[in-house]
Amino acid sequence: MAEHRILIVEDSPTMRQLLLFALKRLKGVDIVEANDGMDGLRKVTSDHFDLAFVDINMPVMDGLKLISLIRGEQNLEQMSICVITTEGASEDRERALALGANEYLTKPIQANKVLAVAKSLLKIE
Repeated sequence: MAEHRILIVEDSPTMRQLLLFALKRLKGVDIVEANDGMDGLRKVTSDHFDLAFVDINMPVMDGLKLISLIRGEQNLEQMSICVITTEGASEDRERALALGANEYLTKPIQANKVLAVAKSLLKIE
């Protein structure tokens, strides 16, 4: 039984693979993928996740909209959110954090950075 569940919400299959590859190094973690914001929303509202990695630029529903919807759900308040995006501008970062993201990583991402953020947000030693 996994101790932690992580959701990756990212429209790029390559990026999802990269994140999956990095996060699989963590012990006791169950990882689920969603290919856009709508898919991500369906998954977080029907299942329990401790952490979500969310891309901002996605079709159907972008990451910022997803974060605001997640933060609007009382039962999802405990879930940590890390934004992963190509948007490096400080106003994008501030907007994501203001909406309720816990962390903000800009692409290209390094596996060790993803692991460090996941460990920190999941409180894994």
